[in-house]
Amino acid sequence: MYLIKSPLLLKWYYPSLLWNKSRTEKVIYLTFDDGPIPNVTDFVLKTLKAFNAKATFFCIGDNIVKHPEVFERVKNDGHAIGNHTFNHLKGWKTDDETYLENTLKCQKLTQTNLFRPPYGRIKKSQIKSLKSKVRSPKSDSGLETKDSKLNIVMWDVLSGDFDINLAPEKCYQNVIKHTENGSIIVFHDSLKAFDRLSYTLPKALAYFTEKGFTFSTL
Repeated sequence: MYLIKSPLLLKWYYPSLLWNKSRTEKVIYLTFDDGPIPNVTDFVLKTLKAFNAKATFFCIGDNIVKHPEVFERVKNDGHAIGNHTFNHLKGWKTDDETYLENTLKCQKLTQTNLFRPPYGRIKKSQIKSLKSKVRSPKSDSGLETKDSKLNIVMWDVLSGDFDINLAPEKCYQNVIKHTENGSIIVFHDSLKAFDRLSYTLPKALAYFTEKGFTFSTL
């Protein structure tokens, strides 16, 4: 079971995490987890370009190593990159030291100040550890800046595209019914999600473009 809209109680319990952006502007933040993957990520890039949309890709380090050319295409298209651990670790079932090491291994490839825990599962002790140890290259001067501090990004709309039992139309309805100003939406550029992603993404982009929304990076 999973919730499409992140509950206020969860946001209250993890106040240091980013759940959504400003509700005053008609901007949507599309995010894609688990890539880069040939064909699937390429489809996402092509679709985003058709709507002049920018997004944030939370990449798995192992996939970056396997598909560096796809990773380069994501960056060259002007999208933001996030760290999604090297091996898609579930925080609740991983000791803190292993979790940190795996995240740092991915950080060497992503060089970013954005991190999303796989499955949305992370311990408060892991949050503390990551925020104290993970820095982007912009902090090399030794000075703390807004761009060097780690932002742990969650979401307020989960498309459900990873659910193989979910009809593509239901996935689309999940997105358009629950998205509002400043929403951070989760999609997955993965083979498992592709049937629902390929149906939902272009339709959602068209729908929200018609409503006057723009799509930005985190």
